[in-house]
Amino acid sequence: MAHKSKSYKQALAQLDRTKKYTFDEGLRLALDATFAKFDESVDLAVRLGVDPRHADQMVRGTCVLPNGTGKTISILVFAKGEKEKEALDAGADYAGSDELIERIKGGWLDFDKTVATPDMMGTVGKLGKILGPRGLMPNAKLGTVTFEVAAAVRDLKAGKIDFRVEKNGIVHVPMGKVSFGPEKLAQNIASFFEVILRLKPPTSKGTYLKGISVSTTMGPGIKIDPGQVRELIG
Repeated sequence: MAHKSKSYKQALAQLDRTKKYTFDEGLRLALDATFAKFDESVDLAVRLGVDPRHADQMVRGTCVLPNGTGKTISILVFAKGEKEKEALDAGADYAGSDELIERIKGGWLDFDKTVATPDMMGTVGKLGKILGPRGLMPNAKLGTVTFEVAAAVRDLKAGKIDFRVEKNGIVHVPMGKVSFGPEKLAQNIASFFEVILRLKPPTSKGTYLKGISVSTTMGPGIKIDPGQVRELIG
């Protein structure tokens, strides 16, 4: 069992482990309990009433958080000609084609997200064994295979996140930083739940939002009452 620090135990002691809090209560508890010397991330874990083993119950999507994630990300765009220039003008950190592909084959992976124009995917697909396991492969379903490269880059820079339910039915997503404060974090959380509710599979029966937990990087998970979601998103 991993050793828990004294500060973690003190934070845990502030919680009623049998209670499910409102978002307002939970966020304030999470922020008040932070003790790290860096700006911790604030994350959500949502347990869904789906069985991801069935394709028709796979929940996957994207969401642009109104206040961003608080992280600076590096974006690489696979494109040629005018689309390469368009990507760079929109704020992409790297853009190009064959030369970038060769660098990646050589072990270079100094970027966080990728975008590709559709005409590049035949070549980019050859990098599947490198990019795929790292979650870096462009994907049309996530809006990262597109000729609208400028819009894709701007969305990613603004705080667009992608998520996918894990095999145990849980979705993990970043919601921002402790420094955002409860109001901005609540706005991000509300935007995420608006999306996750729209993605409920028709074949999912019974309770869809089974459990919600909010935590900071170093802090304990705080249970949130799923019944509060509708109130949060209005």
